[in-house]
Amino acid sequence: MKNITVIGAGTMGNGIAHVFAQSGYTVSLVDVSQPALEKAVATITKNLDRLLAKERITEADKQSTLSNITTSVSLAEVAPTADLIVEAATENVDLKLKIFKDMDQHAPENCILATNTSSISITKIAAVTGRPDKIIGMHFMNPVPIMKLVEVIRGYATSDEVTATIMELSKKLGKVPVEVNDYPGFVANRILMPMINEAIITLHEGVAGVEEIDTVMKLGMAHPMGPLQLADFIGLDVCLSIMNVLYDGFGNPKYAPCPLLVNMVTAGKLGVKGGEGFYSWSHGTKELIVADNFAK
Repeated sequence: MKNITVIGAGTMGNGIAHVFAQSGYTVSLVDVSQPALEKAVATITKNLDRLLAKERITEADKQSTLSNITTSVSLAEVAPTADLIVEAATENVDLKLKIFKDMDQHAPENCILATNTSSISITKIAAVTGRPDKIIGMHFMNPVPIMKLVEVIRGYATSDEVTATIMELSKKLGKVPVEVNDYPGFVANRILMPMINEAIITLHEGVAGVEEIDTVMKLGMAHPMGPLQLADFIGLDVCLSIMNVLYDGFGNPKYAPCPLLVNMVTAGKLGVKGGEGFYSWSHGTKELIVADNFAK
């Protein structure tokens, strides 16, 4: 396995392309937007410069990594030579199903098709392809170049051979793979998202303010980041989407998204990527905003 195609040039896509390229794989990064591809390469370059400044890589490592990456706006152009395609598009089930139909059409028969989804059923995705045994989840954590975990999710039909291949490949990337089965939210988000949702409910009910809730979890539970700040980094729209997957998948009211989360997403308060969520993120700095007002 040498040729890797990554679909989606956003935060997760460019991070995944980065780690594969830095590990010596030939990477084709695909997106429908040429400006998005250019931004992704600039981001990868900036992240490599940070590693260079910290003396974690050499200038030769940086140049080698960048030389391993090519970009394209056409999946049909690069898929025929891929050994593995990793889809890292927006967490939208209809979009992912469409992309997997295209991947299945253009990729060679032996190519493994992986998704970076954090919550959508691998079995459901596999069902729209003619190779369900070769469909698997590779859920990387953000930021991809730093975080060690990869959730490797087996769909109902995923073969033992494909699972073993992806587990070993993840180790070659310097990651720690954990095999999990295909249930809503898998492990990471089945545990994390209800915690974030409960923090939002705590704010919504006026138990405490934004900074107070985050401070309790940081200092009392040794979390490196409070749940509301983490929600801003993940994206409140993504948090809402995952809560809906859990709610729909289990049919249990404990997974119902908090009305405050729904209102904030409806109002366009999406977190870091939108400049405002539970905190203000203008000019790259975090400032507390009166998110409590949404709860009143």
